[in-house]
Amino acid sequence: MTCTAWDLLKKIKHLYCWLQVVFADSIYNRLPVLLACFLLGLTLIIVRRIAGTTGFVVIPRRWIVERTFGWFGRWRRLSKDYEELPEVSEAMVTLAAIRMMLQRLAHPNRKRLPPP
Repeated sequence: MTCTAWDLLKKIKHLYCWLQVVFADSIYNRLPVLLACFLLGLTLIIVRRIAGTTGFVVIPRRWIVERTFGWFGRWRRLSKDYEELPEVSEAMVTLAAIRMMLQRLAHPNRKRLPPP
């Protein structure tokens, strides 16, 4: 079963009614996503590479996603694609996120690396 942009954004908007802005990679600059954001009252911001750059360049807002994937990669079950069912993978990501948040709540003054 494939999930369209409309289905995904409708579920997210229902769960997080305070959501106003959606950041997307340049691949999502398509009419269905724009239309879904418009109908749901969301602002779509497309994050693009700076024109004329080659090689590795930090893209605005992209580092947040990559940092989060790095945190998830420290968990053994998430370091590789071990699971056969997507529901199990989703549950493992949820458990990893819950554990990270609990650690932050339990140790709020722990030193962390600053953002780049």
